[in-house]
Parts: sequence; structure tokens; C-alpha cells
Amino acid sequence: MSKVTSLFAKEVPDSRENPTVEVLIFLDKFSGKAGVPSGASTGAHEAFSLPASQAINNINNEIAKNIIGKEFNQKSLDEFLITLDGTKNKNRLGANAILAVSLAFTRTSSAEKGLELYEYIGQLSDNSDYKIPQPMFNIINGGKHTDNGLDIQEFMVCPIKFETIRQKIDACQKIIVSLKIILEDKGYEISFGDEGGFAPKLQSNEEALDLILLAIKNAGFSTEQVKLAIDVAASTFYKNGAYQLKTGGYRVKTREEMIDWYENLISKYPIISIEDGLHEEDFDGFSEMSEKLGDKIMIVGDDLTVTNISRIKTALEKKAINSVIIKPNQIGSLTETLESIALAIQNGIVPIVSHRSGETLDSFIADLAVGLGCPYFKSGSLVQPERMSKYQRLVEIENILQKK
Repeated sequence: MSKVTSLFAKEVPDSRENPTVEVLIFLDKFSGKAGVPSGASTGAHEAFSLPASQAINNINNEIAKNIIGKEFNQKSLDEFLITLDGTKNKNRLGANAILAVSLAFTRTSSAEKGLELYEYIGQLSDNSDYKIPQPMFNIINGGKHTDNGLDIQEFMVCPIKFETIRQKIDACQKIIVSLKIILEDKGYEISFGDEGGFAPKLQSNEEALDLILLAIKNAGFSTEQVKLAIDVAASTFYKNGAYQLKTGGYRVKTREEMIDWYENLISKYPIISIEDGLHEEDFDGFSEMSEKLGDKIMIVGDDLTVTNISRIKTALEKKAINSVIIKPNQIGSLTETLESIALAIQNGIVPIVSHRSGETLDSFIADLAVGLGCPYFKSGSLVQPERMSKYQRLVEIENILQKK
């Protein structure tokens, strides 16, 4: 148990220059801070984040008054804050307020115990099998992350046939340079989306995939070395009971037509993962998609599951997914995040620790992924410091692990 001796929250800008929350906490002579991100494409069932100024006021007043001078461990602190909030989705104090305090406490507790953050997180879950996750680099942005008209929100590359995280980052950097040259040669404007990927106004989603394949080839790699992944974020274009795609000529698709489209895509492209391929309430559709494609690729729930144990359990019961996105700010505390990861792992579901489109410089999720041995990791492209901080932390951790 550790006594909270001081607590202070302030406003910091995220990667989109929107205000967000950062907390500094003291446990006697030890201190640590944490910043929380925000998402552009958010699931309807996510925990509720308040405006930054309101969350900060709640931390500096009600939360500080109730926890300063008291002793907690991680679980008891998170449970205390959840009870203090008193709502189902944390809408009174704010999920961003609770999470910022939760993560700052975690970081300070690790320092107090003389442990690396990933080691301390591992201890909280009785895990010592630390692993550097496979990154999924977002190099073309679409959907709500930009205004280029692409339906699919994230087009990612996964350099799988490389030994170290440094080598994987280097491979991605070469692909990004290659892609930039291709876009320039074709006369596309060089612009960027929320997550640092290119945001060209292309003719179709397939053109984005074709350009990435060409970039991989021109960078000197094969599709055995580098695979693809997509985050469709299908809820963003699901309207009036159908999927309304605008790229490549306006088209309206049913659930079955969307699944057929994905089947066609994975037959043509080296895609290993499709995230949120259907809308966030369609568990039965995800089940159908998993039955048809689940032995070939990862069927990933994000807006479907929102790091929420109840929704993950529903997905398990319906055999709707074989992989799940983990975002601490979707649920609002570290303890609940760890419980969601544990539930996934226990049931053979692949956890993918992920950033948000509005990120901070905080690299906490890198330690989270390593500490729990999560196989995959998303932190956008390699151009924004808020993305790079996470990848750089993975490099640091890999160096630490190699010396042990």
C-alpha cells in the first residue's frame, strides 16, 4: 500500500492540438505523471470522457480531497475512484479524470518499488513473460482520421520477418519514404491524417492497398516479410441499416456483401487483420464473418468491444472475434484494462494494445503491451512525436531485456 501525498492535474495539448489531461501524483518522495488520449472514432459503449477543463477540476478538487493522505494499491485505488464516481460509464468524474490518476499512480508505484513500468504492470497480472509486440504501422489514413474520402480508416503495414523492433521500425521508415515518392510521382498532394499516415485523395480503398504493395516492393521487401492490416471502422459509414461506401463510386452494401468484399480483399492482398469490419452492435454479423474468415485472418473487435469485459464476454459467447483492441481510455482505469486483457488471453483471443487518434507524449501503452506479453501493438505512423514516443519506448525496453 502506498500513501498519496499530493496530486495535481493540468491541461496539455494532444496530437490534434485539442486539450487533454495530465496528472502528477506523489507517493511520499516518489512522483510520476500520466497523460490520457482521446479518439476520433469512438465506440458508443466507451466510458465517458468529460471536457478536459472539467476533468481537471474534478481531479484537483473532489478526487484530490478524497485520496490525499490515504493508502492504496492499484486495485483499491481504481475501485475507490469508480465507486466515488458512482456511475456506470464514469460520466460524473470523467473516465479521462479517473484514468489519468490511475496511470499516474501506476507509474509512481513502479518507481517506488524500483521497477521498470512494464515489470510492475506484469507483477499486477502475475506475468513475467515479457515480449516486444509486433507493431502495426498506420501509413495511409482514411475515414474519420482525415477528409480524403477513403472509407477504410487505417491502412497498416506489419513487418513480421524481422528480429528486432528497431529493424521493424527501420523497415517501416523505408516503406514510408517509398510511398511518399510514389505519391509525389503520381501527383498526389502530400498531406497527413490524425495518426500520421498519408492522406491522399485516392479513387478507391483498393488503390490505397495497391500503392502500399508497390511501396513495399520499391523499398526492397516482399509480402512474405511485410503484411497488411486494415481498420475499417465500419460504424462510421453504417446508416439506415446498410453500409454506405463513397470511395470508388457510391455503393450500398449489406452485411453479407461486406463480408464477401473482405473475402475478396484477403484473396488479393496479404491482409492478416481486419478491425471493426461491421458496425458496433452487429455481434451476429461478426460471428458470421469469423466463421467465414477467422481461420485466415484476425477478426478484430474495437468499437464492438471497447475494452469492456461485459462486451468482450458477449463476443466470446457468440464467437464473434478472435482478436480484440485494448485501449485503456475506452474503459477508464488500469485495473479494468488488465482484467479485459486477462479475459482475452484466457480465452485464446489475441489482444492488440492500441493508441488513440488524439495522442499525448506518454508512452504508457508500450509498457502495458510488454508487461502483459500482448502480441500486437498500434501507435500510428512514424512522423508524430506522440506516436514515436511509444515506438521509442519499445526500443528502450528491448535493449533492457537483451541485457538481462
